[in-house]
Amino acid sequence: MHYTDPQTGLFHVGYLHNGAAGATTDDLVTYTDVNPDDPTFIRAGGKNDPVAVFDGSVIPSGINGTPTLLYTSVSYLPIHWTIPYTKGSETQSLAVTYNGGKYFTKLNQGPVIPGAPYGSVALNVTGFRDPYVFQNAELDRTYRSQNGTWYVAISGGVHDIGPNQFLYRQYSPEFRDWEYLGEWWSEPANSTWGLGTWAGRWGFNWEVGNVFTASEEGYDAEGDFFVTLGAEWGYAPVQPQTSQFREQLWASGNISTQRHGGVHFEPSMAGHLDWGMSAYAAAGKLVPASSQASLRSGAGDRFVIYLWLTNDHFGDLDFPVVQQGWGSSLTTPRELRRGHIADVVDNDLVSEVGSWRIVSSNAMAGTVGLSTLGQKMVREATHAYVSNATSSFSEVGRTVVSSPYGAGSTIAFSQSPDSRFYMMTASITFPALARGNKSDVKAGFKILSSEYESTLIYYQLSNESLIIDRSNSSAAAQSTNGIATDNEAGRLRLFDIKGPAETSSRVETLELTILVDNGVVEVYANDRFVISTWVWAWYATSNQIAFFHEGPDAVEFGEVKVHEGLVDAWPERSQ
Repeated sequence: MHYTDPQTGLFHVGYLHNGAAGATTDDLVTYTDVNPDDPTFIRAGGKNDPVAVFDGSVIPSGINGTPTLLYTSVSYLPIHWTIPYTKGSETQSLAVTYNGGKYFTKLNQGPVIPGAPYGSVALNVTGFRDPYVFQNAELDRTYRSQNGTWYVAISGGVHDIGPNQFLYRQYSPEFRDWEYLGEWWSEPANSTWGLGTWAGRWGFNWEVGNVFTASEEGYDAEGDFFVTLGAEWGYAPVQPQTSQFREQLWASGNISTQRHGGVHFEPSMAGHLDWGMSAYAAAGKLVPASSQASLRSGAGDRFVIYLWLTNDHFGDLDFPVVQQGWGSSLTTPRELRRGHIADVVDNDLVSEVGSWRIVSSNAMAGTVGLSTLGQKMVREATHAYVSNATSSFSEVGRTVVSSPYGAGSTIAFSQSPDSRFYMMTASITFPALARGNKSDVKAGFKILSSEYESTLIYYQLSNESLIIDRSNSSAAAQSTNGIATDNEAGRLRLFDIKGPAETSSRVETLELTILVDNGVVEVYANDRFVISTWVWAWYATSNQIAFFHEGPDAVEFGEVKVHEGLVDAWPERSQ
């Protein structure tokens, strides 16, 4: 439920907690509760939402020019894609704020979208929730809408058919009526993008779908279409009320006009927004250049997104929420844009159906340009972690020639952090010979390490995977059930690159940013890959860092920089 208040320029971040709670930020780094005693700005219990309030999104200048929230009002539970859907259990309702987002007052009327669409036969939906409001110039032209019309994409699916997004258009100036435009995007149940290597499964039901357009500079009203979504799926037979698997995905493509006059979104590339098993429910919003954060940093219009990093298997487990007194976290916000990879050798690596598409070609050089989703930490966070560091140090890069298979080898840093709050940047270059030999060389870092426990983060060239090995991450896991120690992994292709001045090709360098925030570890790679996870290191001495290498081929580590301290995200809570 994020938005920029046009009156104050503050960015509002919303999250579900006994209803919906919220905070404001003027720098995307530090946050202030909208209400210090109770940050909840809307609760269930009204005539439209007697049971629950689910995700929604905000029109910044809505009814009477005030921020207007369109959210899912829930009248019946349980709701799950594995069980029959109760008609009318999810509707979409409006609420407005008159006090800068401290409270949202529900309109004294029924839902503005009273349930899933129906024609001659009502759709047997798996879900109908998480309305996402957006504006789009191409949809305005296609539907001959007034410029600046608002559209709503509602996430869900249809039993025995597959997941989809339902598209609506603003019908009245006061947003109280919405016109159904059709299922603008759907996929067959539990199907995959390509072979499923780069974008997992579309699943049976979609949640928290976001729609935006972007160019390489950031948010762009005339840019490429992008959609982010959470996909729910499982292996048959599926037990009722079991979460099974969830994946946080993205897709990009074009819209086309159908014979009946509607539009259809057709992906041309797709991937994981975050490969972490606990990363889900990404919610983003346009942060305009006029916002306080952007004015401070000099950023233009951009699309900023947050992810939910659950630590209790999406609410299926009691541990560790009961023990620690809180559950889950939001990850560091990210800027999304259209990414570009230049001077890529035109070989078999680029021809696969993946998380990229060819957008240019240089036949004489034998290279192509690729487009993908670009994502990285918001610039304000990166700057704050460097400029406010309590200590910063560097580790000289080195070339490691060979290491034994199985155990590998580690080279300890000459200095390691004193705490578990730091940002680390590094680069690793693999030789072209290793690709040709299909070598199983691995290289990366050992972090949160002591003689009792450690976590490995490494890239394995043979299967193009970036892996977080948590098998020895927590000594407490040996005596405490529920601490997750299974490995996390994601696919990242390092392409062959040949620049204009280069006589031979080379393997694309792996550029890493590793953020350690106590128990949360986020790994960013090459401005297009992220994997987030939890690491519950137990011993206070588990702060050491080391280079890690395994295999016969030489690997070159660049200089490593560590900035310790991070920033207190909630300074007023600490007073």
